[in-house]
Amino acid sequence: MSVAEPTEIIRRAVPTLPQRLHANNVLHRVLASRGVAASTELNYALADLPTPDELPDIDLACQRLLKAHVEQESVLIVGDYDCDGATSTALMMRALGEMGYTRLAYVIPDRVKHGYGLSPAVVNLGIEQHRPSLIVTVDNGVSAHEAIDYATSQKIDVVVTDHHLPGETLPEAVAVVNPARSDSRFATKNIAGVGVAFYVLIALRKKLLEAGRLARSVRLADWLDLVAIGTVADVVPLDSVNRTLVEQGLRRIRGRACVPGVLALLNAADKDASVVSSTDIGMTLGPRLNAAGRIDDMQVGVQCLLADDVQTATLLANSLQGLNSQRRTIQREIQDDAERIVEAVAESTGPSTDVFAYAVADPTWHQGVIGIVAGRLKDQLGVPVVVFTADGEDQLKGSARSVPGVNIRDVFYQISLALPEVVGRFGGHAMAAGLTIRADGFSAFQQALVAEVTRVLNGKVPVKSFQSDGALALDELTLDTALLLAYAAPWGTQFEAPLFDNACVVQSSKLVGEGRHLQAQLRPIEESTGRVGAAVPAILFGDTRVLSPGDTVHAVYELSVNRYRGRESVQMILRHLAAP
Repeated sequence: MSVAEPTEIIRRAVPTLPQRLHANNVLHRVLASRGVAASTELNYALADLPTPDELPDIDLACQRLLKAHVEQESVLIVGDYDCDGATSTALMMRALGEMGYTRLAYVIPDRVKHGYGLSPAVVNLGIEQHRPSLIVTVDNGVSAHEAIDYATSQKIDVVVTDHHLPGETLPEAVAVVNPARSDSRFATKNIAGVGVAFYVLIALRKKLLEAGRLARSVRLADWLDLVAIGTVADVVPLDSVNRTLVEQGLRRIRGRACVPGVLALLNAADKDASVVSSTDIGMTLGPRLNAAGRIDDMQVGVQCLLADDVQTATLLANSLQGLNSQRRTIQREIQDDAERIVEAVAESTGPSTDVFAYAVADPTWHQGVIGIVAGRLKDQLGVPVVVFTADGEDQLKGSARSVPGVNIRDVFYQISLALPEVVGRFGGHAMAAGLTIRADGFSAFQQALVAEVTRVLNGKVPVKSFQSDGALALDELTLDTALLLAYAAPWGTQFEAPLFDNACVVQSSKLVGEGRHLQAQLRPIEESTGRVGAAVPAILFGDTRVLSPGDTVHAVYELSVNRYRGRESVQMILRHLAAP
């Protein structure tokens, strides 16, 4: 299926600053265009992080946890089946254990059996297996009203630590620590679930020290590798707080001062820990941990992060590597099926008809990967996509990914008003959401989706665009520049990795990866002089075009470091290629 073509490349404005952010011109303009105003912002010192004091209910949470410490109560951590949930769970288990909590256990809900977050069924599971007197949620709980009421009826207290948007009312928990609360005065609302857990532990450590119940040798910074992984994998905005948390975690991984499971996962993926970047977390560590929750059981991921010896960590990491390979195979098969459905829709509507949204369904598709497939299709088509699979005999479960300008959660709300007999539960955020519908109402939902998105977009197909940091000169398009950019800062959401655009002459091209990806040798043209440089290897994933030698193309790319058999070289990771 052809990739949606953008119609514009927007070059970022570079503000004039009273001081240079870096001696390298490329890095200076990249950082300045992302709002960095002073070089001191690049220190990423732990001392510059905000304190937890302004988090709502932080004192209530710590008081309850202190009581559990004094009375050696049974404490149950309830996590989530994604990477943020797994790292949050592992962080809590490791830190609380080090702090002297001796009766600790955790539960991760099963994606298919239990669904997301704390539920009455999960409370019962915890009672059967661990008989807790205190439940601490991580990366979930802010919407678990029914489950918390049920836990309270069973004489179990609940402390919620979460980062998701709360509803109109908060659950009746002992404490709800969540920076997304409207009454929160914390410095940021962007930290991931693992970040909230980390801050709760900071406050608890202080409380235990004041009570004389903890040695100062317990250092929470020792587990910042877990915080970094969960933060990047959950794709939260990398504001200054999150960049500091991620950078500090990356430094520990590069110094191999991280939990054995992280090193084992990198080894299984044939990655060198000493050169790990935030991109490697997103592309390597996150997917392998997420694969457990998508395909099998996130317990495997948590166990890997909790392993204290290299042998156990290696066995679990290899298992996660296998699950990730299985996930990729399943995802590829479902994506091929979904693309055929989309192409059939396009053929039936005709080339002159704009399609503003797609809903595709197959009851045999695996629940664990429909969100990834929706995201890939959205990237290709440039419009919102909902992918459904079976949820029982008469329901479908859907996962949606959207584009700027279309709040897909609000779209689902409007459809639920129009089709209350079809739409069941729904929730999520502007760019990603999920829902259930009656299976026999799929066609009605499909029509309503297209109509509502068309209304939101005022009948105009969204323009896909890239924000570029401009063209690179030939003497800037080097391995040294690529290395400098890779480690200058943690790159991610709202602090995007540098992206450049240059006209290039095609030297050669071919398809690789079973014919799924375009690989080329491109000779960049210097914008200011018109000079043509030496060929640079380039790859565009998911593009099946073959280019002709001598063609002039316009490439939008990340300048990357390719590592192969101990050698480093510069390469272009193409994000778009405008070809004749």
